[in-house]
Amino acid sequence: MSKNKVLQPNFKLSFLLPQYWLTWLGVIILYAISWLPYKVQLALGRSVGRLLLKIASSRKKVALRNLELCFPEMSDSERQRILKENFENTGIALFETGMGWWWPDWRIKRKFTITGLEHIEAAKADGQGVLLLAMHYLSAEIIGRGFGHAHPLVIFYRPHNNQLMEFFQFRGRGRSNKYMLGKRDVKGLIKALRDKESCLYLPDQDYGRNRSLFVPHFAVKETATTTGTLIFARQKETKTMMMIPKRKEDGSGYTVEITPPLTNFPTDNDENDVLRVNQEVEKAILRKPEQYMWLHRRFKTRPNIDDPSLYK
Repeated sequence: MSKNKVLQPNFKLSFLLPQYWLTWLGVIILYAISWLPYKVQLALGRSVGRLLLKIASSRKKVALRNLELCFPEMSDSERQRILKENFENTGIALFETGMGWWWPDWRIKRKFTITGLEHIEAAKADGQGVLLLAMHYLSAEIIGRGFGHAHPLVIFYRPHNNQLMEFFQFRGRGRSNKYMLGKRDVKGLIKALRDKESCLYLPDQDYGRNRSLFVPHFAVKETATTTGTLIFARQKETKTMMMIPKRKEDGSGYTVEITPPLTNFPTDNDENDVLRVNQEVEKAILRKPEQYMWLHRRFKTRPNIDDPSLYK
């Protein structure tokens, strides 16, 4: 393992100081709610999401603008439907965080149906590391916990700025997975792939101009798209696959699909390769667009510094 591997944060007496009291209150409430029946939490989440739609005007504008940019041909009424359901799913995601962090194993396992695991197993049997490409689905916290029970992962992630939240986040995400690496530990993830681990990487956000190419994503012709994916996919004896989650419409749980390895990927053409990643992400998002995290300003970085923002 990398010497830069994120070390499990320890509890600090400073966490009891007043600056953390609001965090403690939120954590305690979330923990208590996590023990309610699953469908009750779904209903509560939808209610919270409807409230957020009314009061979180800046995030509402970002989400709606993303939908306008990605689906210009879509009717206003259809975009409004997706927006409403997206905020309901955002509210549900809050409670799914509590489920993912604190539910007992038996309760998590019975909510998950996983398909395509044989693709990972075949790669492992062939002595390959596996790079799983996922996207920012709102149910990511519980998805990571549930999938880890079937196949523990090495997770590339962004540590929380609030140290107390990072304490809980790290433990929650690590309950069923191998270990986590901070988002800057590129060498650590490369080493994990060389050690034939299965590694989770999310290439679908705007990480700035550095190590990015501008290629189409949905209807936006020039979208900053990270080339970091290619650094990992090009490691020897590494297979790249898509990980596609979904919350079931009947409220019974979750499905996670692992696709067969991407063929002829990567190539020696960076632009074509990152475009292909975007296309794979698009296909996954279109399965359940209302469950994707549209609240992120995906198109904030423009090809030229002087280009006007797409969010004004």
